[in-house]
Amino acid sequence: MSISLRVLKWALTLACTAGAVIALADINTPLRLTLTPLFLLVVPGAAVIGLLRDRDPLAAPSVGVAASLVVNVFLATAMLTFDAWSPRAGVATIAVLGGFVYVLRLLYRGSGSVQTEQGVKSR
Repeated sequence: MSISLRVLKWALTLACTAGAVIALADINTPLRLTLTPLFLLVVPGAAVIGLLRDRDPLAAPSVGVAASLVVNVFLATAMLTFDAWSPRAGVATIAVLGGFVYVLRLLYRGSGSVQTEQGVKSR
């Protein structure tokens, strides 16, 4: 992985984290209008892309963008349906969902090194 791509990933992670903290702490700043939606759109997509990281290079980002939009629309619809609209609750829900998918990825994919048994014959 090149240095510029690594720096871009860390900058995006920092911006998303700042957006979540700003929304959860209810800090009134002009950056809130940019960083909070960035968090809401990037986190679900990045979580799904992490699950599909060794698939087709075009399919993983496409599915990630679609999943991000679906999750956010479903969350907004559910919050409006149950008359529970709250930006802080929406950010917290997306954070919990992203964390859940990250843990799922760690359990499913492991550390990235797949070990298979060598020399086992099938009967």
